[in-house]
Amino acid sequence: MAANENSPEAEAQYLHVLSAFLAMEPVDSVIALARECTGGSITDKAQRFFWELCVKASANGNASYAKKLLKKLINEVELENGQVLDQVYEEYALYMSASKEDALVKENIRITKFISFLFPEGSYKLPSCPNSRELVIPLQCSLNMLEGDTGCSIWPSSLFLSEFVLSYPDLFVNKSCIEVGSGVGMVGVCLAHVKAKKVILTDGDLLTLANMKLNLEMNHLNSDDELLKQPGETQNTQVKCIHLPWETASESELSEYRPDIVLGADVIYDPSCLPHLLRVLVALLRKPPQRDNSALETEDRDTAQQGRSPVVAYIASVIRNADTFNAFLTLVDKMNISITDVTGELSPHFELLPYMHSYDRSSVRLFSISSR
Repeated sequence: MAANENSPEAEAQYLHVLSAFLAMEPVDSVIALARECTGGSITDKAQRFFWELCVKASANGNASYAKKLLKKLINEVELENGQVLDQVYEEYALYMSASKEDALVKENIRITKFISFLFPEGSYKLPSCPNSRELVIPLQCSLNMLEGDTGCSIWPSSLFLSEFVLSYPDLFVNKSCIEVGSGVGMVGVCLAHVKAKKVILTDGDLLTLANMKLNLEMNHLNSDDELLKQPGETQNTQVKCIHLPWETASESELSEYRPDIVLGADVIYDPSCLPHLLRVLVALLRKPPQRDNSALETEDRDTAQQGRSPVVAYIASVIRNADTFNAFLTLVDKMNISITDVTGELSPHFELLPYMHSYDRSSVRLFSISSR
């Protein structure tokens, strides 16, 4: 029996379609999600829904993606011997009539993806967003991550690490966090969302860093003022972007950060970078030297009296090359730090990205690293 397209269940599923479209998921996946709302066929309502989305996407500079989706939509409806809405044909004709030069210009412009973390019914509600089951993060990303723009792309481990942060807010609330290789800055936005005390985002590529700062501003994180200000909040999260090439980072510079938690997503990828990455991690994991309490500020003195917890690093990674990962483990063993696979223990409570078929959560592993 075909599903009732106007039922509450179908309406809720349309949120998945919308989220997939805004995240610019592969068009096949977006169409498949729409079929789940309608019992398998592509109805007039589904066509109208896509048409309205594509009009808005075109106005926001994402015309190339909208064109691909409408082409797929028209093909699917015609294969079913269905009737394509006039508005859909007309909108697609507008894209087809655009000049090739204009299309090439648009293809070279970075686009904005909207990543929606959807909290299921009955789940906990984040303290920073108590009345919402949805967190939408706009991110400016590269259209082609295979041509030297990898730092401006969204990677599976970054999605996993973001789900991890949102699933375990108590681990990060009021903690000082630093991320190595922050890329588009999505994990940092999630850390601020769960009210980490301080968030330091780092990257060794200046173009990536500039893009990250734009993303922070789009998410109401002003890295220049280093403060996140949300209406009604009584406290702020300090946020800072730092240029931190692993090869040249000095011990004195790294010792100044004094984080409680270190994070990294997809940073185990290049064998030549591994010694530099491990040197940075070791320095960040090292406890700061004891100081005379009388010389400390009141806040630091209270922390010193209570005893500072050991610093821990959470590294999410897809193991694409076994030799590279084994080289990483060998270096870890030599540097007097320990590593534990905590994927099973600390997997995200919920699938917060249920609409994202391109994201294979099972391919990502989460590691905890600490000093021995």
